[in-house]
Amino acid sequence: MGQQGTGRMAASDVAVGIIFLAQTVVGALGNSSLLLHSLVLHFTGCRVRHTDWILQHLIVANLLTLLCKGVPQTMAAFGMKIFLSDLGCKLLFYLHRVGRGVSIGSTCLLSVFQAIKISPEYSSCSELKLNIPKYIGSYTYLGWILYLFINVVFLMYMTGRRSNKNITILKDFGYCSSVRHDTTTDSLHAALLTFPDVVCVGLMLWASSSMVLILYRHNQRMRHIHKTSSPRSSPESRATKTILLLVSTFVSFYTLSCIFQVILSVIYNPNWFVVSTAAIISGCFPAVSPFLLMSKDSTASRIHSTWVSICLLPSLHFHS
Repeated sequence: MGQQGTGRMAASDVAVGIIFLAQTVVGALGNSSLLLHSLVLHFTGCRVRHTDWILQHLIVANLLTLLCKGVPQTMAAFGMKIFLSDLGCKLLFYLHRVGRGVSIGSTCLLSVFQAIKISPEYSSCSELKLNIPKYIGSYTYLGWILYLFINVVFLMYMTGRRSNKNITILKDFGYCSSVRHDTTTDSLHAALLTFPDVVCVGLMLWASSSMVLILYRHNQRMRHIHKTSSPRSSPESRATKTILLLVSTFVSFYTLSCIFQVILSVIYNPNWFVVSTAAIISGCFPAVSPFLLMSKDSTASRIHSTWVSICLLPSLHFHS
């Protein structure tokens, strides 16, 4: 009976490890393709939009999130439980949280910027429309500074498993552990870490609602003008729909992630399934988002297809 249970657990570990590996590799390939696309545009002297600047930071943040979480989770799932020192655990968790935070902030900035950009000239956002492009770079770097500062708490409370001398005061995350505190301290930390995310999600929902309303009114006007024809949507309209798709995907995965994060914080000693599921969900948006963007960008799609062909070429020769 014990051997069967061990066999089932080993099979589950392998299955989870394969999921982590696939998510990390596919997500890293997608984000790297977009990063290559932006570098090609930059070095060929093409005109770069303000949204492209925000997307570059989103790509870097996604890569940081995926690699700092996916790689150690994959190794842990395949049985390598103790491979990080205290410093390694602190840095990995810290960089993962910073990347996650900047990903949230960049998606928020992207949606707010686009909502202001497509707002009517006579609206209350007309002055913002003129001024916000000047401060895009400042807002983006401010996001990095904010999340670098907020997540310092992980540098203090994360520890490696090999140094666990008193397991009763530690919460196990598979390959690292965190020091447990009293309920009040944990609640304060949770509020500090969650507040910027809640503000960003609120702004995203406001921006998304505004964009949907603006697009609806625009389509109503165009329907009256072009009663018999169906003109192709404008670049602004297509970009707005892409960002709406990105934001809705983010909010869906973020809501699920928050539910599991609350469960992790409430449970005194979370089991393997909860920890693994929370980690998989947290990596879904960074892995999926580049493909949502490439599906609306033909140039990026061609670059991605070329890269995939190059990556698969050796294996095709091997099997032939």
